[in-house]
Amino acid sequence: MTDYKNYSNKDNNNRDNHRNNQKDNHRNQKDNHRDHKDNHRDQKDNHRNYKDNPNKNNIKKPSLCEVSKKCGGCQYIDLPYKEQLARKQRQAEKLLKKFGRVKPIIGMENPSHYRNKVHAVFDFQRGKGIVSGIYKERSHIVVPVNNCMLEDEKADQIILSIRELAKSFKIKTYNEDTGYGLLRHVLVRVGHTTGQIMVVLVLGSPILPSKKNFVSELCKLYPEITTIVINVNNKRTSMVLGDKEQVIYGKGYIEDVLCGRTFKISPKSFYQVNAVQTEALYHKAVEYAQLSGKETVVDAYCGIGTIALTAAGQAGKVIGVELNRDAVRDAVANARINQIQNTDFYQNDAGRFMRQLAEAEEKVDVVFMDPPRNGSTEEFMDALLRLYPERVVYISCNPETLARDLEYLTGKGQKGKYRVMEITPVDMFPYTDNIENVCLLQRSGR
Repeated sequence: MTDYKNYSNKDNNNRDNHRNNQKDNHRNQKDNHRDHKDNHRDQKDNHRNYKDNPNKNNIKKPSLCEVSKKCGGCQYIDLPYKEQLARKQRQAEKLLKKFGRVKPIIGMENPSHYRNKVHAVFDFQRGKGIVSGIYKERSHIVVPVNNCMLEDEKADQIILSIRELAKSFKIKTYNEDTGYGLLRHVLVRVGHTTGQIMVVLVLGSPILPSKKNFVSELCKLYPEITTIVINVNNKRTSMVLGDKEQVIYGKGYIEDVLCGRTFKISPKSFYQVNAVQTEALYHKAVEYAQLSGKETVVDAYCGIGTIALTAAGQAGKVIGVELNRDAVRDAVANARINQIQNTDFYQNDAGRFMRQLAEAEEKVDVVFMDPPRNGSTEEFMDALLRLYPERVVYISCNPETLARDLEYLTGKGQKGKYRVMEITPVDMFPYTDNIENVCLLQRSGR
């Protein structure tokens, strides 16, 4: 009996515990349900608050670009444009204010879809087929992109259509690992003023199957296309364009109007990607040059002659120097197109050319210099100090290397150096952290 009673007591205890647990669980469920309702209320309140004032809550808005985190090209994509300009102004002042006055940045009225040169890499991805887009930051993984806030909208549409045509024409994309395949990249350049369009198909081989039909279909979709060029790049390289070209439609170049001058643009030509801001930049550069019509001017790193030809009407003589042979050929053609006769263009390294001018004791009054992102060279700047023109207008796309070069040219008060009179930042690349600056240097006396 004793054992029976003990068993009974255990069963009763278990039953009581079970009842109590059930009650507690039920209470917890009700509490959780209340919490869930409260959370739902909070979410609705937050949503109301966000609609009323989006800056007074911590809700993270979705990005304006769905691939911005993978791409890495638009560091400021989700910043209001005024804040972008403010950040760039602070950056310019932080690096350059010690040299001279930094004026307020020149921004854009409409800062989207400004890139007149659009490049897309093509790839085949499992489950997606042929894709086009950009390389993921610091990699060679292709991120598919259909449209971009920075790029010309028509250019983006053309690239998407080429993607579909590649599927229908059974054109295989190039595989970087194996070296097999045909379609590697597509480059589209659009004349901002003229509306002319160039399409460059970068292939791993010079043979495009059904070439005539492909061109016909593409031009039927976009009759505004002016020219189509095949560029052959059969090397295992990260460079986009190869050495050989074949024009398969049109003249092989487009023309655009900038600062009142007409410019011929080839596939490899350097031409600023933001035409609106380039005009603002060049107007400021020519203003800084203070030309009277008698000066001998050197335009170093001259590209296709945009600055040289813009300044030519206000100078006595303009000499342009550029290392890229194709760009020099275009610069000469551009002078002829614009009927400008007081310019000469030379294919040479800018530093070497400046040294040759200095050794020949040539007289130069003004120098425009627009070096690449890594800045100028000591050879160039030493020759510049020997030539010692009255004014130097330095255009830079990298404030850090500009600060380094200004340190060299201003020379800490040494005789025969320069002093910085004024610096104007120009927002050439909205939604990115890149900033262009144009700087006036005046010689300080020997």
